Amino acid sequence: MTEIATVPTPEQRSRPWSRQVLAALLGRTGARIGLAWIGLLVLAATFAPFIANSHPLFMVIDGRASSPALAHLEPLDWVWLAGFALAVGLALAPLRAWLKIAVWLSGVGLTALLAYSLVSPPVLTIHEQYRELEAEGRIERVVRAPIPYSAKDYLRDYGDTGIEAPLAADDGRRHWFGTEENGADVAARMIHAARIALGIGFIATGIALLIGTLIGGLMGYFSGAIDIIGMRLVEIFEAIPTLFLLLTFVAFFGRSIYLMMVIIGITSWSGYARYVRAEFLKLREQDFVQAAVACGLPLWSILFRHMLPNGLAPLLVAASFGVASAILAEATLSFLGLGLVDDPSWGQMLNQAVQSSTFNWWLAVFPGGAIFCTVFAYNLIGEALRDAVDPHTQRGGGGVR
Repeated sequence: MTEIATVPTPEQRSRPWSRQVLAALLGRTGARIGLAWIGLLVLAATFAPFIANSHPLFMVIDGRASSPALAHLEPLDWVWLAGFALAVGLALAPLRAWLKIAVWLSGVGLTALLAYSLVSPPVLTIHEQYRELEAEGRIERVVRAPIPYSAKDYLRDYGDTGIEAPLAADDGRRHWFGTEENGADVAARMIHAARIALGIGFIATGIALLIGTLIGGLMGYFSGAIDIIGMRLVEIFEAIPTLFLLLTFVAFFGRSIYLMMVIIGITSWSGYARYVRAEFLKLREQDFVQAAVACGLPLWSILFRHMLPNGLAPLLVAASFGVASAILAEATLSFLGLGLVDDPSWGQMLNQAVQSSTFNWWLAVFPGGAIFCTVFAYNLIGEALRDAVDPHTQRGGGGVR
C-alpha cells in the first residue's frame, strides 16, 4: 500500500521542530511511562536527604530549634538541589534549547565550585545520637524523614546488624524493604543509589556525546584524510572491551565512580561519531551550509550552530540507549564486587543477595527491579523518540498508510 503524505496545518508549520518532536513523544504511552519513571528517580535522587535520613528534619532540644538534616547536607546534595531548581526554572523560560543547556551546565558548575569550597558539614557523623536523646526524653519536638534511616546508618546501637525481612521488627522500627547484611535500611539505600545510576548514566553519556560529536563533525565536514584517520580511530575504540577496561582500571587505581564515568564515556563515543559523520556528510552540500561558508563564518559556527542542530535527531535516540548501557555497566561492575565500597549501589545490593548464605528475596527483587525498570524506561524513551523524529512513519506523525 502506498504512503500518502499529509499536508501540515499552518499551526504545525509554525511550530518549532523541537516542540513537534516533544508533542509526538508525549503522545506515546511508552514514552510517558518511561519519562514518569525517570522523573520519579530524579525526584528521589534530588531530595534523597529529605526522604531517607537518620538526621531529623527539625527538632527542639531544651527550647532550641535546629535542623540536623540541613546541617549535614554535603556539597553533592547542594549541587543536586541547585541543578534541579535551575532545570525547573529554565524549563519555564522562553529560551532556545541549546541556550538552556549552556546556562544549566554553567549554573551547575558554579554551584559545584561554591558548594565544595563553602559547604563544610560535620566530619564525624553519629546517626544513633538522636535515638539516644529521644530515649532519654530530651527531645521536645521532632520531625523525621519519611524513612528515618540514612543509607549508611547500620543501626549498631540496636545491637543487631544482620539481615532483617521487610516489616519484621516488633520494636517500633519499620523497614519497608527490610535491611541488608550490615543492618542498613534497604529502602534508604535504594533511594540514595538512584544518584549513582542517574549520575553515571548522564555524565558518561555526556562525555561520549561531546567526544563523538566533535570527532564525527570534523570527519563528516572535511572527509578525505581526516575522515580516514577518524574512522580508523573509531574502529580502534570500538574494539576495546569496556567491561574489561573497567576491571583493569579498578584493579590498578581503586574504586572511583568518577573514574567509571570517564572510562565509559571515552570508550562509547564511537557510535555517536558515526551518526554525526553520516549526518554531516549529507548536510555539508546543503545550500544553507554553503551560504554560511560563503559568508565567512568561523568553522565552529558552521559545524555546531548551523549543521549540528539539523543532524541532532539520531544523536538524541542513541543517547537514550547510551544512558541505559552506562547504568548496566556500573551495575555489572558492582555486582561483581568491584564497584563502590561504602556508597549504595543497586548492583552492590544484588551482590549482597548472591553472597548471602541464605536467599533473601528483598535484596534481589528491589534493586534488580530498579535496574530493570530504569533500563527499560530509557529503552522505551529511545524507541518513542526514534519514531517521533522519523517523518516517514505513521507513528512519527508524518504520514498515514
